[in-house]
Amino acid sequence: MEAARQYNVHEAKTHLSRILEQVATGEEVVISKAGKPVAKVVPLRSRVRRTGRGSLKGLVHIPDDFDELPDDIADAFGMR
Repeated sequence: MEAARQYNVHEAKTHLSRILEQVATGEEVVISKAGKPVAKVVPLRSRVRRTGRGSLKGLVHIPDDFDELPDDIADAFGMR
């Protein structure tokens, strides 16, 4: 993984628009004060937009035996 770009406070203030463009493309940027990292600017995760009930239909599969206890677990707890 590539190291995050690092800017000092003055550079960050001067080049904020450029930094935000970098972050928007997925990069992480570290802001430093007196050579010590104090903040990290990271991209926001996009929110999942669901249209309502049933919006995941066809995307989620629940097996028929979902609620059946596996034999090894049942044996471990003396449930058979």
